[in-house]
Amino acid sequence: MRALDVIVKKRNGGTLTEQEIRFLLAGYVSGDIPEYQVSAWLMAVFFRGMTPEETAHLTREMIGSGDTIDLSDLTGPFVDKHSTGGVGDKVSLILAPLVACFGIKIPMMSGRSLGHTGGTLDKLESIPGYTIARNTAEFRRILAEVGYAMTGQSEKIVPADRLLYALRDVTGTVESIPLITASILSKKFAEGADALVFDVKCGDGAFMKSREEAQKLAHSLVNTGVSLGKRIVAVITNMDEPLGNMVGNFLEAEESALCLKGEGPADLMDLTVRLSGWMLVAAGRATDIEEGVLLCTQKLATGEPWDRFLANIKSQHGDPAAFQNSFGKARAPVQTTITAERSGYVGAIHAYSVGMAAVLLGAGRSKADDSVFPYVGIELKKKRGDSVSRGDELCTLFAETPQSMAAAVPLLRKAYSITEAAPASQQMIIEEISAL
Repeated sequence: MRALDVIVKKRNGGTLTEQEIRFLLAGYVSGDIPEYQVSAWLMAVFFRGMTPEETAHLTREMIGSGDTIDLSDLTGPFVDKHSTGGVGDKVSLILAPLVACFGIKIPMMSGRSLGHTGGTLDKLESIPGYTIARNTAEFRRILAEVGYAMTGQSEKIVPADRLLYALRDVTGTVESIPLITASILSKKFAEGADALVFDVKCGDGAFMKSREEAQKLAHSLVNTGVSLGKRIVAVITNMDEPLGNMVGNFLEAEESALCLKGEGPADLMDLTVRLSGWMLVAAGRATDIEEGVLLCTQKLATGEPWDRFLANIKSQHGDPAAFQNSFGKARAPVQTTITAERSGYVGAIHAYSVGMAAVLLGAGRSKADDSVFPYVGIELKKKRGDSVSRGDELCTLFAETPQSMAAAVPLLRKAYSITEAAPASQQMIIEEISAL
């Protein structure tokens, strides 16, 4: 078998066999097949696509390219949630301790910020002392003690995904639905999850801009996951506007804490409870989504999820007291407030512009090796639909330097649209696709 033959077959619209996909992937990981040939294959996949069977084969081979986390001696069920990325999306920080209160284990392998979207690990590491699980033994210990554990992708877990993603990033093939599907599912199944709930973002601040694109990805995730024997739900959600009121690493960690204490903004709370409810259904702890939402709402009121969040911080070497003492204080030194130039209503807050402004402030990355600053970010004082008078505060920016502030302010000014009439209401939940 030759790599050239596999490339040509896919270029011509053929369906690759499991053996052909295994040959190409194993050869790339071992170094026997060069990057330029794998790049050609990625471009062929980008234009020709893959069948559900091909995508499932690719996912299996990616999982088998490295180590997997064995959780067989722990008591499940094991359920995880994954978001395709948005602005102000700190749901994982709230959802994990909430769902863990129901005896569900959440083995969560998360990522870092890249581009205009934030990263769960950067938010957690803004908490004083917090360290992601450094190896499988520590990950399993924290999971057993607290019910959920946070880690990142190591070089030994799904190395094929790490290599392929880096190549996709420089060959213009990131947006391929089958490649996205295999990338996401391979990491989630390697971490030991039996069931998954996907938050597929759609809109201005999402990678999937249109509802049609989001539907294609959601159905691909569900169908491929089912073919691999997993229980899957995909929820398509609105990402035209930032989620919650805070954008930035510590700011979002602080807002997550407020949500767990029952003081969070409605849009963030509603979405978190909905996704958490689906996790209960996937785990067999609720019979349907209505019961799942009710149980999660009741559990939040008890304060137990907040206690579990603090327990996770301590278990992952963080300082809960220092974290709480920093609320409202841990802010970058250069601060600017943007005000409304006229009266009316907030017609829109363009999520992509807000996300890119956060990157310029230093909350995110333009390249994978960029550093991030924990205390920079944006506090949104007004959201879509709010009435404003001329001079009202719209948002406050926090930066480390005057230069980064000067770069971000114009984007934030353009992000806000003030209209004469109140905008029509938008639904957060666009569509739910269940295979439970």
